[in-house]
Amino acid sequence: MSSPRADTHFIVLPGGGYSAHAENEAEPIVDWLGRLQITATVLRYPLRARHPIPLDAVRSELRRLRTAGVARVGVIGFSAGGHLAGHAALSDVASPDTRIDVAVLGYAITSMEMETYRPARLILIGEDASPQLRRSTSLDALVTADAPPFFIWHTAEDPYVPVEHSYRLAAALAAQGVPHALHVFSRGPHSLGLAADAGEASAWTELAAAWLSDRLDRLEPAGG
Repeated sequence: MSSPRADTHFIVLPGGGYSAHAENEAEPIVDWLGRLQITATVLRYPLRARHPIPLDAVRSELRRLRTAGVARVGVIGFSAGGHLAGHAALSDVASPDTRIDVAVLGYAITSMEMETYRPARLILIGEDASPQLRRSTSLDALVTADAPPFFIWHTAEDPYVPVEHSYRLAAALAAQGVPHALHVFSRGPHSLGLAADAGEASAWTELAAAWLSDRLDRLEPAGG
C-alpha cells in the first residue's frame, strides 16, 4: 500500500478455540498490517464466555474507535477469532457505530451447525444449544446483501476446522452478491498465522495486501 491509511483501523482477533488467545495470531498480525501502513490493535476478547459476551466486547471496541473518529474499521480474525470477526461483521450491518467496513478471515470457524472444533462450540453456545441458537451463530445464516467485503483463506488439509467452513461462507456471500475473495491452499496445518515458511499458504499475506489496497480505495467509510 503506497500511502498511509490514517482513517483505517483494524481489530485483530486471535484464535484459540474461545479458550485462549494464540500469540502468533496477535501482535505479529498488527506488525504485518503496520507494514501495509494500516493501524491495528489486538482485542483480547473474553475467554470461556458464552455468546454474546465475546461479540459484545467487539461491539464495545467498535464504538470506542468510532467515537475516537476512526472512519473505516476492519476486522481480521483466525479460527475462533475468525468466527468472532465474521459474526461482528455480519451482525450489525445497519448500525453506523458498530458496522464493520471490511473483514479478513483465516481458517475460520463459520458454522455452529456443521462439524467443527468441538470445544469452541461448547464454550460459546453449550452442549445443549438449540437448533435455533446454532443457526443464529452460523455466519452463512447472517449474510445479507449489505454485508461488508470479505477476504477468506484456508488450507484444504486443516485437521481442526474443515475447509468446508470457508466454502460455506463464501457460497452465502456469492448468493447475496457480496464482494469477496476465497483462497484455499492445498497444504498446511491449522493455526498458521502469517504462515511464513509454510509453503504455498505463505502467499496469503501478499494476496490479502493487494485485496485490501483495492477494497480500501473503493470503500466509503460506513461510520463516517
